[in-house]
Amino acid sequence: MTITPLMPVYPRCGVRPVRGEGCHLIGERGERYLDFASGIAVNILGHGHPALVKAIADQAATLMHTSNLYGSPQGEAFAQKLVDKTFADTVFFTNSGAEAVECAIKTARRYFHVEGKPERTKIITFANAFHGRTLGTISATNQPKMRDGFEPLLPGFEVVPFNDLAAARAAVDETTAGFMVEPVQGEGGMTPSTQEFLKGLRQICDEQGLLLILDEVQCGYCRTGRFFAHEHYGITPDIMAVAKGIGGGFPLGACLATEEAAKGMVIGTHGSTYGGNPLAMAAGEAVFDVAVNDAFLAHVRAMGDRLRQSIEQLIPNHDAVFDSVRGLGLMIGIKLKDAVEARNFVAHLRDNHGLLSVAAGENVVRILPPLVIEDSHIAECIEKLSAGARTYEPAS
Repeated sequence: MTITPLMPVYPRCGVRPVRGEGCHLIGERGERYLDFASGIAVNILGHGHPALVKAIADQAATLMHTSNLYGSPQGEAFAQKLVDKTFADTVFFTNSGAEAVECAIKTARRYFHVEGKPERTKIITFANAFHGRTLGTISATNQPKMRDGFEPLLPGFEVVPFNDLAAARAAVDETTAGFMVEPVQGEGGMTPSTQEFLKGLRQICDEQGLLLILDEVQCGYCRTGRFFAHEHYGITPDIMAVAKGIGGGFPLGACLATEEAAKGMVIGTHGSTYGGNPLAMAAGEAVFDVAVNDAFLAHVRAMGDRLRQSIEQLIPNHDAVFDSVRGLGLMIGIKLKDAVEARNFVAHLRDNHGLLSVAAGENVVRILPPLVIEDSHIAECIEKLSAGARTYEPAS
């Protein structure tokens, strides 16, 4: 056999972590990395946070899984915490971001079904978006690297340019159910929505009776210095997909909705074998109790400002490599000069300087540290970025 036991769908590098300590990963040979990738915006409390470790261990010793055919004291308690802190009236727990987005799509379509408008199935999405890897979520994007070889894709989506409110309005017709958008595009290039754009989408929905679906899988859950990124814009969605940071490393996602938007989601319309099991709920509550408070969010904003300012000060010293910085809070993107390819630079930082980051679209390097970083981690990151820029040799 030539195929590997692990299906070879990832370009796995030489980093082989076996342990995590706070904001660092340790490889199987003892090598140490500053983890400013955080499992792609997942490990918001870093590695081995005592509250999360204890919650998982205690729950694992008590009850890990039971069917959703039974009552869920743990799920009810966690859902209530989310409802109390957000726009939402109800929550469906999933195992991943893609599942949360799938639930959001189904919730929107089911809403118009029970409204007596079954023709309203089209969801308008935006160029360079990333919503997941299922057939439904890749159908909602226009990225060939996600879609090629998986046709026929699912109908019911129309992609228009991001941050182009006129194009979004022009795409609305009698079949439209609503818009689905990331307030800050992550994989697409760490690009925030403009105030005009996101507020305009909300206004169109209000005017025409459509639903606004936010994908906050990457940009939500404290990552931008607010509980959710849409809080920066002074709007609320009707439906929202959440994952990544919500479990701090434990597989967990959620679809949040208003009572009105969720009125079609009745018994038998959706389900998940593992979604919302007691172990996941214990992890989710532990993360929530640590992170969802004013002091933690203020820390994220302060660290985000300091890290961004430090990167901005670094750019003029290495202007052959770095172009500009973008993002919100601790969701930071460094746009590179055209001669520097993002994936190559990420590999250079990783292999030669022990800094873990993630490539994104538009030739951007994603900087996604744990939200518990301190000034010492920022200084370490800047030192490694500077050393990486000094030693980088573009491929000929």
